[in-house]
Amino acid sequence: MVFSSIIFLFTFLPITLLLYYVSPRILKNSILLIASLIFYAWGEPIYVFLMIGTILIDYLLAILIDNNRDDESKCKFIFILTIILNVSILGFFKYFGFFVDNINSIFHVNIPFEGLALPIGISFYTFQVLSYIVDVYLEKVEVQYNLINFATYVTMFPQLVAGPIVQYQTIEEQLNTRQESVFKFGEGVERFIQGLGKKILLANNIGMLWTTVSAMEISSISVLTAWLGIIAYTFQIYFDFSAYSDMAIGLGKMFGFEFMENFNYPYISKSVTEFWRRWHISLGTWFREYIYIPLGGNRVSVPKQIRNIFVVWALTGFWHGANWNFIVWGLYYGILLLIEKFILKSFLEKVPNSIKHIYTMLFVIVGWLFFASEDLGFAVDYLKVMFFISGNAVVDNASIYYLYTNLIMFVILIVFSTPVIKQILDNMAAKYRDKLINPSLVIYGLVLFLVTAYLVNETYNPFLYFRF
Repeated sequence: MVFSSIIFLFTFLPITLLLYYVSPRILKNSILLIASLIFYAWGEPIYVFLMIGTILIDYLLAILIDNNRDDESKCKFIFILTIILNVSILGFFKYFGFFVDNINSIFHVNIPFEGLALPIGISFYTFQVLSYIVDVYLEKVEVQYNLINFATYVTMFPQLVAGPIVQYQTIEEQLNTRQESVFKFGEGVERFIQGLGKKILLANNIGMLWTTVSAMEISSISVLTAWLGIIAYTFQIYFDFSAYSDMAIGLGKMFGFEFMENFNYPYISKSVTEFWRRWHISLGTWFREYIYIPLGGNRVSVPKQIRNIFVVWALTGFWHGANWNFIVWGLYYGILLLIEKFILKSFLEKVPNSIKHIYTMLFVIVGWLFFASEDLGFAVDYLKVMFFISGNAVVDNASIYYLYTNLIMFVILIVFSTPVIKQILDNMAAKYRDKLINPSLVIYGLVLFLVTAYLVNETYNPFLYFRF
């Protein structure tokens, strides 16, 4: 079940909200837990038992860690065992086939392996559980003895399958003391509709261009078509993923929760470093707090700083998928960030903002090609077309057609990639908050109507981050 579906919007969500708000405070987490398990089981009827088993094991092992504080070696052993167990489950489902394929290829053997479907959201909820275990071990948070509360934290459907990654320490108190209100609920509805509109009206529409171009023979693609295709994907991945985060944050507010922001207009960045401060903020925060800082961060020698950055970005790439193109994508950004940190920093400070922005977006667009490609071969061949190496035509009739039919959409996407529209809506909502008719509410109502009409008639409705 996805947020941008008729069954979620007009059946699952209304029923869940009704049951949640008519229930007494003591039962609210139970209602949310049951709803979340149903939500997950809708698409993963078998793997929901894997998630339940993971919850039970981690719940018990965290208690064992806390109960064995007096025996440091035993406490540490249980902690390491818990980490290995969680990483092993993630590794088996996500990476075992990748390793077998590479062993077969390198050593010319034929180890049989039947591929398993990847449990939806396993990377996200595994990282959430790991943050809880680490924080319990380091005594940053108190162990959770209430199984319902812990299970609610892990399974909460608003952010279960595609984030943002919610660290336990940021939600610990909210599990018991959050306060719902009409104002917060209204904020949540507005934020949810913003995300829904971005997903359906923007990401889906421009995504069809990338789907068309990426399915073409490389030899038949002109340079302009190649650029239009990957720029389309650049917008699709942003509006798709940030839309999901908007909807997750909005849903959280409807149930009284406050989740961290996951995107902050990354395409207005003026360096690659700034881009990664604005993109997928919850993942960057997780890697910084649980990998980069424990390795020593930037408070070590330069060689160790370089090592730390490479480790983090290799893991960031591998986290996204069991494929060499993701590893290359991660290392690509690791190299860029190192170059900015140790070579270009003083130079970039003197360059005009417009040049810095073009420089940043050029490297981001190239990065998305590796991210979007099924394999490295396709990415390299496509890159050759983009930079006039392959000998393909620069412009052809197809590229002119794609440009003509998508030009207005590209302009809209550029505008919505900046804070301009949000500022207008926020100012409008504040100005007319006490008026009988608020224009911003009319706009949100219109967006919801258009989204519903689109969903009734369209079948193209992918969620790109479900595969991670």
